[in-house]
Amino acid sequence: MLNVKNLAIQFYNQEEKSWLTTVHDINFSLNKGKVLGIVGESGSGKSVTSFSIMRLHDPKNTKINGSIDFEHIDLLDLSDKEIRKYRGNKISMIFQEPMTSLNPVFTCGYQVQEAIILHQQVDKQLAKEQTIALFKEVQLPRPENIFESYPHQLSGGQKQRVMIAMALSCNPELLIADEPTTALDVTVQKTILQLLLRLKNERNMAMIFISHDLGLMSEIADELLVMYKGNIVEQGPARQLFDHPQHPYTKGLLACRPSPKRSLKKLPTVADFLNEDQHVGLQHLLEQNTYNEFEIIERRKLLYVQQPILQVKDICTWYPIKKGLFGKTNDFVKAVDNISFEVYPGETLGLVGESGCGKTTLGRTILRLVEPTSGQLIFEGKDITHLKKAELRKLRREIQIIFQDPYSSLNPRITVGQSIMEPLQVHQVFANDTDRKAHVLHLLEKVNLEPVHFDRYPHEFSGGQRQRIVIARALALQPKFIICDESVSALDVSVQAQVLNLLRDLQEEFGLTYIFISHDLAVVKHISDRMIVMNKGKIEEQGFSDTIYQHPKAAYTQKLIEAIPGNF
Repeated sequence: MLNVKNLAIQFYNQEEKSWLTTVHDINFSLNKGKVLGIVGESGSGKSVTSFSIMRLHDPKNTKINGSIDFEHIDLLDLSDKEIRKYRGNKISMIFQEPMTSLNPVFTCGYQVQEAIILHQQVDKQLAKEQTIALFKEVQLPRPENIFESYPHQLSGGQKQRVMIAMALSCNPELLIADEPTTALDVTVQKTILQLLLRLKNERNMAMIFISHDLGLMSEIADELLVMYKGNIVEQGPARQLFDHPQHPYTKGLLACRPSPKRSLKKLPTVADFLNEDQHVGLQHLLEQNTYNEFEIIERRKLLYVQQPILQVKDICTWYPIKKGLFGKTNDFVKAVDNISFEVYPGETLGLVGESGCGKTTLGRTILRLVEPTSGQLIFEGKDITHLKKAELRKLRREIQIIFQDPYSSLNPRITVGQSIMEPLQVHQVFANDTDRKAHVLHLLEKVNLEPVHFDRYPHEFSGGQRQRIVIARALALQPKFIICDESVSALDVSVQAQVLNLLRDLQEEFGLTYIFISHDLAVVKHISDRMIVMNKGKIEEQGFSDTIYQHPKAAYTQKLIEAIPGNF
């Protein structure tokens, strides 16, 4: 169905007044009814390649050479008017971020209906019926209600299903899915993958599935392309690449994802495999780097003879549901419902569960960013549940948070150096700004950034670098306790490995205590000493991470474990 030959893509660099080649002479083909997986880190050229198939690049700033042969027609030879007959009708795309791909001022139903009217030339009523039928096909609950709902009223998984319905609205022969499950819960991710496979089989579509996660690819792809810096470094049947990867980059991508079946001190990174001098093979890296039973027992002895640094006692955080003319409270959303646990100095406690289970609300309640409805919070023996504002400000020096989205938690108008220095100024740490700047430069070095980064703005950094910046800011006041809220969920697996290693190194160096919040049980199991599994505001089970993984008691925990992609 699709043959791509000698594809090269260049973009015009306005600053340097020159053409930059981002994709170099790549070749691949795809048959009807098959799934081609394209895998690689951010910047490897995988999305750029898929955009060229649909001719979505701005022709003023882009040069595309080679050929893209779709059903014996070279798409690169078609005029703008001719390509529109293919775009949406025969070739469709699910974009990476559904929240930014859906228009916030129109209902979800209207947006899908509009695509059907435009491409199929049918009346409004028939388009509405087709839209509701598509919503049923992608298994959206209450499709008639969702037709009238706006994007912000839906969960991440539901928005992604709306995008899938829109992509399928014109019965495409080729579906391109660009990172369609990034930052989704592992359980939602699994249902989306199963849905795409079912729709592919029922409609006999071909699919190009793009991801940075090789584990995820094992669930869906027939053939795989591994891309690195705009080149294909390895390609072949998916099973073959998993069982016998040849290129160091492929081996690195496979190794750097946390596997719940191993207890590693540090995750291998792609750099370990690309650096030929240090490349000693996955097996050797794992043997040198795995906790033995004696080390685990010794660590637990040291941790749990201490007094807890934090005690959470019967904490409830409820939100009132108000109805009627006078806003009378009818009921409550019990986001956190009667939860108790302890955290010990120097340990990492993992909080795991799906979106909406209450884990983020619990983290913010501990920080008193959200006020608890009832219960007690005791930090270092002191009840902090009802502290006044002035006392809370002092407490914030001891307890910090790393928020989920580093871009939205950094002020885009000030440099990263000023962002990190700001809490030092607020709390009047150090005598002057010269000393504060020296401390900030030291922190940047600790998180593997350069001194020159002090004067740059957040938009000039990659996702992984921004995550390092917010980690540096959390460390600025030399806290004892840090809450990491989904701090690696949207990162490439290779960058995720680096950040997880960094967090563990910083814990050892500064004696930090973490609560690590995530929907990914594999990540939580890797970094945590103990974990708490949350569901609907309550604790399903808690205990040592390896015990819960090997012998889960709750059916909900078993479901989370089964949903881990490529669980090898």
